[in-house]
Amino acid sequence: MLGRPRLSPTDKLRIIATATAAPPGSDTVWIHRLLADRLNLSGVAVSASQVGRILNAVDLKPHLVRGRLTRPADPEFFTRAADVCDLYRTCPPNAVVISVDEETGITARSRKYPDQPAGPGRRARRKFEYIRHGTVSVTAALDVHTGQVLTHTIARNDSDTFIGFLRQLDATIPARQQIHLVMDNGSSHTSKTTRAWLAARPRFAVHHTPKHTSWLDQVELFFSTLTRRLLRHGQFTSREELTERIDDFVLDYDEHAAKPYRWTYDGSPLKAT
Repeated sequence: MLGRPRLSPTDKLRIIATATAAPPGSDTVWIHRLLADRLNLSGVAVSASQVGRILNAVDLKPHLVRGRLTRPADPEFFTRAADVCDLYRTCPPNAVVISVDEETGITARSRKYPDQPAGPGRRARRKFEYIRHGTVSVTAALDVHTGQVLTHTIARNDSDTFIGFLRQLDATIPARQQIHLVMDNGSSHTSKTTRAWLAARPRFAVHHTPKHTSWLDQVELFFSTLTRRLLRHGQFTSREELTERIDDFVLDYDEHAAKPYRWTYDGSPLKAT
């Protein structure tokens, strides 16, 4: 039985060119079978396995997409980033550095069937079906230099709610300390109402992260901790239970685990080892 004819260099280039163009019709992504069918229609006799080998040789994977973000040409990017990093490195005298943000739409869900616990040589087993019981949103404030966290459940993520949380910080933090507030450019953080409230209270020094760099806000690290240690594997039969479990987690975290994060920016250690 004769095999397929050997592909010429031109044929290989046509395969690569097709894989880097938009798919035809209603398809939105190339798969090897679709590429082979398309190429056969255009006169290149090739199988799906041949397509796979050729694309693999040039490390071309048309079914994969890597997220990207074009940072706006912001002349203040490095100035703002350096300002925030300086606060993370050194707390100003008679002050606290507070990183603030919201985590919205946390789902309260429980599994439809109970898990099977792990055992020697066997991983825990879990059915994929679950039941939704609503969502919870929280605002959190991280004291960057102690690791202590304050959270508050919110019904809405708007200016009035955010200002209410700032009032809570104002009442909780000793009056002798200035509050350096690190936050992103979310609408509730930059609204006219919020800016006016902060401008009338000089003890708040506001430091916005550059646009599209909310990852520079250290409280995101606490949200990651909360997700890994409580939310991802937890089961919650109601919004009320989820809220209570978050509150209990934060209280226990502040008492036993809170410490400054060993945070890095651009791969360079920010805190001394």
